[in-house]
Amino acid sequence: MDNDFIARTAARFAIPGAAVAVFHEGREHYLSHGVTSVENPLPVNEDTLFLLGSVTKTYTATAIMRLVAQERVSLDAPVHEYVPELRLVDGRSFTVRQLLNHTSGLDWGTLVDTGEGDDALARHVGELATLKLVGAAGERPSYSQSGFNLAGRIIENVTGQTYEQAVTSLLLEPLGLGNTHFDRDAVMTRRFAVGHEKGEIARPWRHWRAGNPGGGIAASVADLLAWARFHLSDGDGIDFTEMRKPTASLRGSNLGDAIGVGWFLREIDGVRTIGHGGSSNGQFAELLIVPERGFAVVSVANQGPDGIPFNQAVVRRALEDHLGVVDRDPEPLPYNASKAAEVAGGYGNDSMVMTIDDTGSGLVLEVLIRPEIRASAEVELPADHAPFPMGLLPRDEYVITDGAFAGQRGFFSRNASGEVTGVDLAGRTFGRVR
Repeated sequence: MDNDFIARTAARFAIPGAAVAVFHEGREHYLSHGVTSVENPLPVNEDTLFLLGSVTKTYTATAIMRLVAQERVSLDAPVHEYVPELRLVDGRSFTVRQLLNHTSGLDWGTLVDTGEGDDALARHVGELATLKLVGAAGERPSYSQSGFNLAGRIIENVTGQTYEQAVTSLLLEPLGLGNTHFDRDAVMTRRFAVGHEKGEIARPWRHWRAGNPGGGIAASVADLLAWARFHLSDGDGIDFTEMRKPTASLRGSNLGDAIGVGWFLREIDGVRTIGHGGSSNGQFAELLIVPERGFAVVSVANQGPDGIPFNQAVVRRALEDHLGVVDRDPEPLPYNASKAAEVAGGYGNDSMVMTIDDTGSGLVLEVLIRPEIRASAEVELPADHAPFPMGLLPRDEYVITDGAFAGQRGFFSRNASGEVTGVDLAGRTFGRVR
C-alpha cells in the first residue's frame, strides 16, 4: 500500500482528505492525501486532527479498566453503585461490564443537548429516565451511545474529575498523547479536518459535550497509532487480556464475532483481531489491531457517506499487503420470492424507520431518521442515505451489496411461530411495524 493507492481510493470515493497509519514489524508507516476542508484547504498530514467518533469508546473502556486495576471499579458491580442518581423507566440493574459490551438493554441514545458545562454528563444521565429499553439486561447486544456516556459518568463519580480531565490524567498524559483532544479550544489552535457530506461542509463540526465518552475525541493518526501500539503492549497494569475476552456474541455482524470490553472481536482469514470504527458528522475512523502479529492499521477520512467504504478498503489492503490476510464479504443467496416476501415490510425504533422493499428481482433497504426527530433536533442531522440493495444469507442473515454501506451485515429475528418480528442493523434493533 502506498500513496498512489490512497489517492486512487480517495478519488473513487470522492474523499477530500484522508490519513492512514500502519504499524508492522516494529515500524510505523504514514500515508496522507488531500485537504482538511474544501472551503479552507490545508494539506492533510499525520498530525492533522480528525474526529474519531465511536473509536473514543475504546478510550472510555480503557479508562474504566485503569480504575479496575486501581481497585476503584469492579466490572461486575452494578452501575448504580457508582451512579446512584441513575433512574430508568423499569428501575433495572445492570453491571459495568454490560455497559461496555452493549448488553445493558439501553437503546441507542437521546438527542438532547445538555450543554457544554461540567455538568453535561450529569444532566445527560437525568435524560436517561426517558430512554427506551430494547431488551432485558444481559439478553443480547444492542449498540448504545448513551450506555458509553453513562460509563463516562462512572469515571466522573469515581475520580471526582470531569470525564475529560480524568481520561487525560489516566491515559493521555501518561502515554504522551499530546495531539488527542476533547476541547474545541485546543483543537482550533491546530490543523484539523472538517466533515463533509456529498461535497458540502458538514455542520456542526461536533455535537454536544455529553457525547464525549461515546464519540468526542479528535486525534491525529500518529496519536491514534500510538494508542494502538499501547494496546499491543503489556498494558502498564491494565488487563488487556480481559478486554479481549468474548463477553457477548454477535450474530450476522460485520462489526465482529463478539464483543469484549470496549472492543469488537473478529476472526479474519484465521487471524484474531480487535477493532472499532467511528463516525461523526462527515468524518469517519477505523482502527484494527492484530495482537498476535504485532500489527495495527488506522484510517480516517472526512467525507460522508463514503468515508466508511474508503476506510474499509484501506484496512483490507493493509491486511493483505502486510500480513497476507484477505477479508471478503459473503456472497448472497440467489433471489427467492418467498423468502423475500417474509422479510419485506416496515421496521422501526425510537429514532429511525426502515423499509425493506421487494422489487420482484431483489431486496432494497432504506433507513430514514424519523421526521419528528429531525424536527426536534437542536442541531442539523446528517442527510438520509439513498436506499441500499441487499441480499439474503443463510440463517436469516443478510448483507448490503452496494453503496456506502456495502458489506454491512445483519439478521432477522423470528417469534415462536416463525414470523419475522425484527431486524438488526449495525447492532441496533428495529421492530416490525404491522
